Amino acid sequence: MADDSKSGNCTRLAHAGRRPEWTGIEGHPSAVVNPPIWRGSTHLYPDTKALKAATSCNEDGRFFYGRRGSPTQWALADALTGLEPGAAGTMLYPSGVAALAGALLAVLRPGDVLLMTDHAYEPTRALASSLLKDMGVETRWFDPLDPAALEAACCERTRALLLESPGSLSMEMQDIPAACAFARSRGIVTIMDNTWASPLGFAAHSHGVDISVMSLTKHVGGHSDLMMGSASAGKEWYPKLRRMAQLTGQVVSPDDAALALRGLRTMALRLERTAATALELARWLENRSEVARVFCPMLPGSPGHDIWQRDFSGSCGLIGFAFRGGTAEARSAFIDALSLFGIGYSWGGFESLVTPADPGAIRTASPWPPAGMDAADRFAVRLAIGLEDAADLIADLSRGFAAWSAA
Repeated sequence: MADDSKSGNCTRLAHAGRRPEWTGIEGHPSAVVNPPIWRGSTHLYPDTKALKAATSCNEDGRFFYGRRGSPTQWALADALTGLEPGAAGTMLYPSGVAALAGALLAVLRPGDVLLMTDHAYEPTRALASSLLKDMGVETRWFDPLDPAALEAACCERTRALLLESPGSLSMEMQDIPAACAFARSRGIVTIMDNTWASPLGFAAHSHGVDISVMSLTKHVGGHSDLMMGSASAGKEWYPKLRRMAQLTGQVVSPDDAALALRGLRTMALRLERTAATALELARWLENRSEVARVFCPMLPGSPGHDIWQRDFSGSCGLIGFAFRGGTAEARSAFIDALSLFGIGYSWGGFESLVTPADPGAIRTASPWPPAGMDAADRFAVRLAIGLEDAADLIADLSRGFAAWSAA
């Protein structure tokens, strides 16, 4: 397309990553719709001169060795970059956690301080308290809803700020533009886990983020059958991301890249459907006597709704709620009584999932339950809404609440 930036999301996704050189053969008048799957570890050269020349050109579109990818991986990376206004390039990783690690390792050095939002994804916290700690990086957690806490945690050694909005368990909305402006004024690099909204719902770079990370396992894959992550960055940080990814041998399977490309084509439609169903369920949940609070930033009147409405153009099906009192056993009875919600980690697939959620177990800098909630309302669940009909999911949740009450 001549100018993808002016097209709608569905149009962009339908055409992204389909360059002629990746879908056809040079000099041939026609091409296929999808970039083919190029499997190959060894790339061959016509002579030693070409072999030598290849070492001096490290970019997508140039064969070198299988670890640097082929047209299948390049097409996916190109498509993802096209979704991120302000991004110069995207690196692919075998999981979302690998993408987060790759971004952090590209920025941080021994002696640096990393500021991390206290509601960050638990594996991200584990990276900070183990791998980064072992290499001499100090991590300081801060309350994402308190700008003064962010400023208080900062020091002259602060190198990076890791953001996530909303939080993957508790759905707090942080003011990302304000946090990025604060970081930029002090020369701090901002990294954001943008998996929840994806670039379709939150243009991270346009709001000041330096490196935007996604777990492609979730919305992009969309079918619960692949593991992958990505990190997109502007001109300053993309070469450093690329260097670190290549030094650590990060590569994804061309077969998985093809699955991700396939999922990408329908991502906007799936996000629209799951978000609409999630909002319908959130409205139903807020009227249940068993529910103390619904965690859903797109729900009018919910905490953080104003920020979501101001900065976000979309959302997804990941929400949650806290029971009004009860016990851990009652929560388990609720979960075990559900038949349409699978019990399992991850989200963003076509199927609905449920897991118990205990945000307070991993926090170190912010309270749980939050302000406005009773201490007895600490038992929560996370719901990943899929493509099922809302009425059927509501009926299933009703059975769960009956089991909760009985327990």
